[in-house]
Amino acid sequence: MDPLTTAPVLVMGASGFLGSHVARQLVARGDRVRVLLRETSPTRGIDDLDVERHYGDIFDEAAVRAAMSGCEVVYYCVVDTRAWLRDPAPLFRTNVDGLRGVLRIAAETRLRRFVFTSTIGTVGLGDGPAPATEDTPFDWAEAGGAYIRSRREAEELVLRHSREHGLPAVAMCVANTYGTGDWQPTPHGSLVALAALGRMPVYFRGVASEVVDVEDAARALLLAGEHGRPGERYIVSERFVSQREIYRIAAGAGNVPAPRFGIALLVLVAVGRMASIIGRLLRRDIVLNATAVNLLRHTGPLDHGKAVRELGWRPGSAAQAIERAARFAVERRRRRDRVSHP
Repeated sequence: MDPLTTAPVLVMGASGFLGSHVARQLVARGDRVRVLLRETSPTRGIDDLDVERHYGDIFDEAAVRAAMSGCEVVYYCVVDTRAWLRDPAPLFRTNVDGLRGVLRIAAETRLRRFVFTSTIGTVGLGDGPAPATEDTPFDWAEAGGAYIRSRREAEELVLRHSREHGLPAVAMCVANTYGTGDWQPTPHGSLVALAALGRMPVYFRGVASEVVDVEDAARALLLAGEHGRPGERYIVSERFVSQREIYRIAAGAGNVPAPRFGIALLVLVAVGRMASIIGRLLRRDIVLNATAVNLLRHTGPLDHGKAVRELGWRPGSAAQAIERAARFAVERRRRRDRVSHP
């Protein structure tokens, strides 16, 4: 893809896993790239890129306006993914309230596209054998908890600005992303790292998820910046893979035994409920709580055909991306060990 304009493009959330790959691909194709970062943002994923840095957060109106000034396309990759929080206020503050201010500024700017990173968690599961699509009615609101509510509110806010204020926005419903450069790392990337290092002794039977190569996901966002229809949603996922298969691939890449023992899903549910009770008693956030377990349980296969037809997206193998993620985790650990024990 060649740059369509000499005007700068803005990546918000470029310090994150997907955002850093979006910035990297934009730079590679020759775009003038701006990024909006907090002063405290970890930037290892983009430190080698020639980008124009603006500093501030999404609540800093002056910083957002300055970063967006003169841009034709904005890629919005800002999200709080901490689904396990006992207090959901931070989720709504970032995912909804912060976004609201950004959209107000974007609607006043002469943008050609506003590409919003949403999640497949906003897509309905459906009740038939066919994979769900963007048009499948949402049908698991109660099970999704506050995290999914915040993401659905955010997506609807974007689409409402498209309908009512003429913002040329598209919503990209992105699956779990895998690949190199997951420095922080993401929650699902952490599990792949454990499997690649031989520290994942078990898997849970009946748990699966939609997955995609992070580079393919970034490419889908760039395509949406060119061809996405304002007001539309696009599923960005390559395939539906069992947890057992994900860990098997990761373990193979790390040259360690794959988890052999499968634990029933009901056990996972019980663990999640108990963790939530303990978290309330101790007033602590526990990652594998009841809400997190529900997010693992309520998944199903999706159809990404709309992105293929309308954007020209052609995803590669997510299995190979999981292998790359595993090798990245192993090499990262080796580098740490060499620093610790020279």
